[in-house]
Amino acid sequence: MRKLLFLLFLLPGISIAQDHESNIRKIYDAELSAGHTYNNLRYLCKEIGNRLAGSPGAAAAVEWTRQLMESYGFDTVYLQPVMVPHWVRGGKDIVRITNSEKHGSVELSALALGNTQGTGPSGLVGEVVEVKSIPELKELGEKVRGKIVFFNGPMDPTKVDAFEAYGGANAQRSIGAAEASKLGAIGSIVRSLSNTINDIPHTGSQRYNPDFPKIPALAISTQDAELLSTLLSEQPDLRIYLESHGEMKADKLSYNVVGEIRGSEKPEEIIAVGGHLDSWDVGEGAHDDGAGCMQGIEVLRLYKEFGWKPKRTIRAVMWMNEENGLRGGQEYAKIAKEKGEKHIAAIESDSGGFLPIGFSSTGTEEQRAKLMSWTPLFKPYQVWNLEKAGGGADIGPLRDQGPLLIGLEPDSQKYFLYHHTEADVFEAVDQRELELGAAAMTALVYLLEQEGI
Repeated sequence: MRKLLFLLFLLPGISIAQDHESNIRKIYDAELSAGHTYNNLRYLCKEIGNRLAGSPGAAAAVEWTRQLMESYGFDTVYLQPVMVPHWVRGGKDIVRITNSEKHGSVELSALALGNTQGTGPSGLVGEVVEVKSIPELKELGEKVRGKIVFFNGPMDPTKVDAFEAYGGANAQRSIGAAEASKLGAIGSIVRSLSNTINDIPHTGSQRYNPDFPKIPALAISTQDAELLSTLLSEQPDLRIYLESHGEMKADKLSYNVVGEIRGSEKPEEIIAVGGHLDSWDVGEGAHDDGAGCMQGIEVLRLYKEFGWKPKRTIRAVMWMNEENGLRGGQEYAKIAKEKGEKHIAAIESDSGGFLPIGFSSTGTEEQRAKLMSWTPLFKPYQVWNLEKAGGGADIGPLRDQGPLLIGLEPDSQKYFLYHHTEADVFEAVDQRELELGAAAMTALVYLLEQEGI
């Protein structure tokens, strides 16, 4: 691949030499030897903890990331107001088999799904109907009236891409309760979205149909889903007690956090990079998505460390409320459109802090071809796949404004051990893999701000 070579000294305030191979090597060397990504993630997880939108943890994370970016000397750091939903779990979630002929009373590992209206302390009891999908539920029709629907569709184990398997099973979690309510069900249980059998329940967002009752929706671990299915096959009149205390309160004011280094030649052309600052209210939000946020901040920090002045403006964006509303991404795109801003690219890291293997993208054929032309520059770092289609949830609202939307693609096999669970903690993140992701993102931002797209 042809390289443009210019003999420029890499001094503060001086434009970057376009010797791409040597500058990308410099990025990787600096990040892998003395990067800040891992220690910043430790602080976010251990000192602040989980950060559900509207919570005190989310507010603390906003203020800390603002101060962090200011401490690095970015040209501009600001808060972008956004009203976010405020859901609270409110108490212990319970799913208990009450009448098993074999085991008697059996409590299952459970978590209420996000945005769920709880039962309150009195709970509810009902017989259980098992289905494997939304179409199977619809076939049963009125047979589920007055019962608790148990969605037990597993993630497809034959899908090598774990996110593809997740997408195939996600509907039962996101709209299962709404569809069951239409048919008169009184509650819903969903098999956790994990590609392994374990005893850890996974929460996640679900949404109601406003024209039907808001029935309680809880997830149980894959191990307990297997148990419940077996017991139902042996005893169809099995009954379950559900108790949850979730409540949707009034929207609260929160913020996207934005740090910027202004471009020296084409400042009007913007490259956004980052992740979502909110997490679920269990675990520490390490992989989802503390990792992506700290990687995004690290991109700009490395520029400041090197004294590099980008040709185009680069922004680190910490979007708020990806998990249960996507308000931050929508507000960011809305304001960009109102201001007439020109984003040429947006990069999101929201697939965990695992070993990076490539970048996915959505854009024009020409934009994607340009991205793929840089593959030889990434292959020495084992980032080999720049052909996959994709992007990210928070950058999706920017799509109609024309930028290339890019997602960092780590190895996905372990992600759904941790996704939306109490196990998503700092200790689950490998330092070197996290830093390799930060270096890959910085290298891509470097190419984008130097060459455009």
